[in-house]
Amino acid sequence: MTTPAPDNKQNDLIELTVEEEKAGLRLDKWLADSVEELSRSRLKNLIAEGKVLRDGAPVSDASARVRAEEVYTLHLPELEEAEPEPEDIPLDVLYEDDDLIIVNKPAGMVVHPGAGNQTGTLVNALLHHCRDSLSGIGGVARPGIVHRLDKDTSGVMVAAKNDAAHHGLSELFSAHTIARTYLAIVHGSPRPGLGTIETGIARASQDRKKMAVADIYDHPSAREAITHYKVRESYGQGRAKLPGDSLAALVACQLETGRTHQIRVHMAHLGHPLLGDQVYGRGPGLSGLRPVDDPAIEAIEVLRRFKRQALHAMELGFDHPLTGQPLSFKTPPPADFMELEKALSAL
Repeated sequence: MTTPAPDNKQNDLIELTVEEEKAGLRLDKWLADSVEELSRSRLKNLIAEGKVLRDGAPVSDASARVRAEEVYTLHLPELEEAEPEPEDIPLDVLYEDDDLIIVNKPAGMVVHPGAGNQTGTLVNALLHHCRDSLSGIGGVARPGIVHRLDKDTSGVMVAAKNDAAHHGLSELFSAHTIARTYLAIVHGSPRPGLGTIETGIARASQDRKKMAVADIYDHPSAREAITHYKVRESYGQGRAKLPGDSLAALVACQLETGRTHQIRVHMAHLGHPLLGDQVYGRGPGLSGLRPVDDPAIEAIEVLRRFKRQALHAMELGFDHPLTGQPLSFKTPPPADFMELEKALSAL
C-alpha cells in the first residue's frame, strides 16, 4: 500500500513513498489514490504550482510515471476558509443544554458551508440559535460537528457547543457506542430479511465524489463499514415478476460504523439501492410497476415527485459525554417520506 507517513506530516507537509506495486501509475492518479483528502484536480494544481517535489526537486508533469521507492513531498498552502455567518433559520430543536444541541435536520439542508453552499446550512442556523451559549471549538465560537447527514437525508443530529463536549462526542463515535437507526425505502426486498453487511468503503476510483465497497486489505484508504439491517415491510409483492419478490421494501438500518454514504453504498451493494438515489440508485421509477390501476398510478406519481434518496435518520441514542445521562431521540419521517410509504403500502 502507498499511504501518507503520519510522522512526516507537519502542518502543511506530506511525505509519500512509492511502493513497488504502484510503480508505473500517473503521478496525479497515484497521489489521488494516496491522499484521500485532496481531489485529483486539486493535486494537479499543486503540481502546476511547484508544490510537489520528487526527491527534493519540483515536478511539473502530472502525467509523469512514478517509480518504486521514489519519495514525493507535498507542500499544502494554508487553506483560507470562509467564516460562516449566523443566519436566522428555523430549527426543529429536540434537546439543548449548555453542552449539546440535538436537532431534526430537514431534507435539503446542507450541514456545513462549502463550495456552492456558503449560506443556508445547519452551521449557519446553529451559529444564530446558539450564539449566546457557544464557548467555542478550538477557541472559535462555532458548533462542533462530529457527524453529518447528507443534504437530502433528514433526521436526528447532535452538535457540541464547547471543546469538552466535542471531544467527548468524538470519542463516543470512535468507540461505536452511539446508537443510530435509519429508515430506508429500497428497490426490491433484501433476502434474508435480517442481516449484517460488513465491507470496506473507500472513495470510488472513477468518481471521487462517490464512495464504493473496497477490500480493506487491498485498498489503501478503505475503512471498515458495518450496517445491520431488518426489513420492516415489503411492498407490491403481487406485482413483482417472480413469486415471493417485492417491488420495494421499508428497511431499518442500524449503523455500527459511520462512513460517508454508508447505508446508500451498502444497500446498493446488496442489489437494493434506495429509491430516489440519483448517485447509487436506478432513478425515480420502480421496475415492474405499471399504471394498471389506481394504486399503481398514485405510486408512480408520488415516485415522480420524490426527488431525493429515501433515507431518514430516525433514532440517535448515547450517554451524555459530560454528565453520563442516557439520552435518546426519535423522530418520525417527514411528510414526503410518509407519503411515499403510504402510496407503496396500497400496492
